[in-house]
Parts: sequence; structure tokens; C-alpha cells
Amino acid sequence: MEKSWVNSAEREGSDLPLRLTGPGTQQERLSRALREAIRDRRLAAGTTLPPYRSLAADLGLARSTVSNAYSELVAEGWLTARQGSGTRVAARPEPASPAATRARPIPGVEPMKHDLRPGRTDPATFPRSAWLASARRAFAAAPRDAFGPGDPRGTIELREAVASYVSRTRAVRASAENVVVCAGFGHGLRLLFGGVLRGPLAVEAYGLSQHWSFLAEAGVATLPMDIDDDGARVDDVAPSARSMLLTPAHQFPTGGPLLPSRRTAAVEWARSVGGVVIEDDYDGEFRYDRRPIGALQAMDPEHVVYIGSVSKSLSPAVRVGWMVLPSRLVDAVLNVKGDWEAWTPVPEQLILADMFDSGVYDRHVRRMRQRYRQRQQLLVSTLASKAPHIEYTGIAAGMHAVLRLPTGTESSTVEAARRSGLGLYGLSQFRHPQATMPHRDGVLVGYAVAAPHRFEPALDALIDALPTP
Repeated sequence: MEKSWVNSAEREGSDLPLRLTGPGTQQERLSRALREAIRDRRLAAGTTLPPYRSLAADLGLARSTVSNAYSELVAEGWLTARQGSGTRVAARPEPASPAATRARPIPGVEPMKHDLRPGRTDPATFPRSAWLASARRAFAAAPRDAFGPGDPRGTIELREAVASYVSRTRAVRASAENVVVCAGFGHGLRLLFGGVLRGPLAVEAYGLSQHWSFLAEAGVATLPMDIDDDGARVDDVAPSARSMLLTPAHQFPTGGPLLPSRRTAAVEWARSVGGVVIEDDYDGEFRYDRRPIGALQAMDPEHVVYIGSVSKSLSPAVRVGWMVLPSRLVDAVLNVKGDWEAWTPVPEQLILADMFDSGVYDRHVRRMRQRYRQRQQLLVSTLASKAPHIEYTGIAAGMHAVLRLPTGTESSTVEAARRSGLGLYGLSQFRHPQATMPHRDGVLVGYAVAAPHRFEPALDALIDALPTP
């Protein structure tokens, strides 16, 4: 007769099915079923097994049968038993998996020892305690309908908090009515070009290839504009462009802010063609050497789409962002967003709203700004003492700097870094494939992801990889 371990409505069960089949006594069948469950990882190492009485009642067995089976598996090393802590699945050596095999070092390729890649944060800086405290407060205060069907625009709590925050810190002209919550900048682009905006889209000649790739897949042509130390050359916009994508506060990746006269020209262009400027404010909170530069959106809220997120300030694992939209585009974006599938989870929205409202988010940003400022200063002093021939730009803000290299040395520098186990990106990696402006060799040095005790050794590895005078 076959028996299964199932949850019972009449008593506390265990929810892990055990099939007692095959030859032998009930004890032998139970022992065999437990071994199979452990071997198949349905019972993971450290899992606490049910007490004798509970499992015996679930399976219709005598308590002594369960007790003897447990004792047998303890003796064989499958289980461990300690007074007061119950019976647990023992830790066992894991067999090598195909993924683990693929992860082994490849001959001639050094594993990464140091990470100076840009656009990343140190996972250890995520404010876990503050997040948990905000979760408790947010869930305690949330009305019952907060966990109902919801609003495709996002929770009112987060939209109001975002509107207040970006108005205060970035001079954005926002209200909860024109804020739509999204899952980050990429998701925002998908919503805008999913039937709201028309292409082609003018973009900066250096930027993130992920954005260009998505747009190409969506059938949207991207037309590069030249850039210089004053940001994008908006007078270089192609005549066929109908929208423009800019990083005006801190051009990514070269680092300069958009010249005020070019800000004005960008907005006037959008008015003249009946289009919009999409403003990517990816690291607007992190400025060091001068007063914060306000958002471009404040110049004309009806012709600028402002998009922000917490991917740089908190973590890319928190998939929450926001769009501050011209009022005429709100309904169209919501139609593209649709029902349910493209919504950001409500719990994360409520938690983040509390972090904004309670000041926790501001305090975290201030801590990270100080951390990055110290690292920026250490980078500058290291270059001054060990590589004074290397010029750098983009240090007034953000989470990375650009080191300018002699012509023809970018590839060899990145390769030398790779051989020494240093993660480093060359500037050419961010160049639009259709860009026609002359390329200047350089590398990006991110100072956010390395753990505190790893940053100075990473800079030493960087110095070793840089070309000599």
C-alpha cells in the first residue's frame, strides 16, 4: 500500500510529499523515501524535519517507526540530531554541476580580483536595517486596499513621495498626477516607445548600448549627436529626429554637464518639432565640487520626460523607477503599461515611499555621497602621485571618472587590466556604432562597487595597467 506525506486540514502537516513504495518494512520504505528527498534536494541541508509524532500521524505510522528511521539516517550521516534543536538534514558535499564546471578559470584568462567597472554599486552598502524598518512602518500604515487591484500609475504613497522628493532635490516640476511608476529607465523607454512616441530618436554619441539595442529591436532608429566637454551638441541633431535622449546633469559616460545654452536649445528644439526631450537623471544626487544642477525638466514640463530610479542610489536589485510625464502623455503611457504585467510590486513601492517621507533615503544618499567623494579624492591623489601624465574628467559628480589615454593605448590598457584581474571598461565600449565624431582613447574608473578594503589595491592594479609616459 502506498502512503504519502501530505498536509492535513485536521493537524499540522509538513507539505513535502513522501511516497512510501517498494519492498520492505514501513521503516525501510520511510528511510528510502527520506534519502531520495535529500538526494533530490527536496529536503535541503539544514531543513528541520517534523517531530516523530507529527510525521507518524501524517503517514499513519507508529511513532517508533519514524523514530527508528530517523536514527538510521543519523547513523548513516543523512541527518543530524541535537537535543533541543530537533532533527535536521545534514550538510553533504555538492556534486559539480555543469554551471560550476563552466565557472572554472579558463587557461590564459585571469579571474577578476578587482572591480572598477562603472554603473555598479557595492551590494554591501544596501541599507538593510533601514529597509526593514521602513517595511514595518509602511505595512502597518498601509490601508487594506493597498494590496488590492491597485493603480497602474503606481501607489499614491510613492507618487506623492517621488513628486515631493524630485521637486525638492532636483527642481523638477511634478505632482502625483503626472508621476508614473516604472521598473527603471529601460522600462520607461519601453513604455514611451511602445506606442506613445515616434522615432527616430536623437541620442548622445556616447551612452549605453543596452538602450540603443532595445530601441533597434523595437524598430526605433537612434541618431547620434556629437558630444564635447559641454555635453551633447544639440545643434547637431538630425533633421528627421522626433525625440531626444539626454543625460544633461552628468553626461554618461564622459561626465560633463550640459551647457546652459544647450539646455535652452534642446527645449526649444522639442517645442519646434512637437516632440519631447527624455531626461535620464541616472546619478543626479551625487555631486561633489559644486552646487547641484537642477533638472532640465523644470524649463518646460510639457516637452521633457524626466526619468529617475534608485538603481544607483540604493541598488539595481530594487526595480523601482519613476517617470514625470507631460500631462498630455500620461494616459497614453498608461494604455501601453496595461493591466498587471508591467506593474512594479506594491510592497517595494510602499517601502520606498516611507524611506522618502521619513528622511531615511536622504540620509543614505548623503552617506554614499561622502563615500564616493572620498574615493574620488583618493583616485585623484593616486593619479597625481603615481601617474601624473594621465588626465581625468567627470569627477565633479557621479560614480566614475574618465581617464584620457594617449591615442592607440585604450585596447592595450584594458587588456593589461584584464590580465591582472582588474575589471575595467574602455571608452570605446560606449560609442554609438553610427557616431562620426573623432574617438579619444580613455577608460572609465568606477569607484562605487569595490569593497572598502579592495579599493586601494584596485587603484594599484589600475596604475600598473596604465600606459607609461
